[in-house]
Amino acid sequence: MAIEWLAAYLILGAFVGFFAGLLGVGGGGIMVPVLTTMFAAQGFPHEHLVHVALGTSMAAIVMTSISSLRAHHAHGAVRWDIVRGITPGVLVGTFAGTFVASRVDSAPLAIFFGCFMAYVSLQMILNVKPKPSRELPGVPGLVGVGGVIGGISALVAIGGGSLSVPFMTWCNVKMQNAIGTSAAIGLPIALAGAAGYLINGCGSAGLPDWSVGYVYLPALVAVSLVSMFTAPLGARLAHRLPVATLKKVFAGVLIVLSAKMLHTVFGS
Repeated sequence: MAIEWLAAYLILGAFVGFFAGLLGVGGGGIMVPVLTTMFAAQGFPHEHLVHVALGTSMAAIVMTSISSLRAHHAHGAVRWDIVRGITPGVLVGTFAGTFVASRVDSAPLAIFFGCFMAYVSLQMILNVKPKPSRELPGVPGLVGVGGVIGGISALVAIGGGSLSVPFMTWCNVKMQNAIGTSAAIGLPIALAGAAGYLINGCGSAGLPDWSVGYVYLPALVAVSLVSMFTAPLGARLAHRLPVATLKKVFAGVLIVLSAKMLHTVFGS
């Protein structure tokens, strides 16, 4: 791998970590479209572009989610009762979702990703917050919701926050607890997603060197290493910068990156 690509992965990691800390968002929305474009430029097989981007992003989110989980737990913001109830569904849904994604071509995956990122961006721009109107379901209900959140998260390589936070807010969970609990839920999503993409990619023909399944190790190591240092920086600046404005800018960036990803997949 050329040194310029390693530098690009390090820069991507810095960007992902900073915005994860600043805005409390997962890195998949940035990583998947950027990695898809970078992998295409490096000549990775077209049929595996999105799969390797998804798998690598999921694996990279593991370290970010551990850091975020520890920070929110230290502030007492994690509802562990919800985490225990929803995790079995999250694990099964995410793992199963990787099997679905691995059997879908890159083009439909890219379209689904683009549509979902448009939904996330619209949430940010409009600052949508569901009104509390019901209580949390019992354990069977939480398991079912976890399965849906996990399945969608596997298809777009996110930590699930854009789905779990609105759900918990709707169920009368305080916003601070919803965000902290979502950070904790992100860890099993990332672990199950990374394992699923690793397993599904094993034996696939034409994968690039230094890949383990659909996880490209150089990108994983570089992104994870730098994001661990820049995430705390973003978190510290969250109280000094105009976060509401930055969210709208970030939403615009997500839309542009998703459009670029679609152009990469369909234009090549």
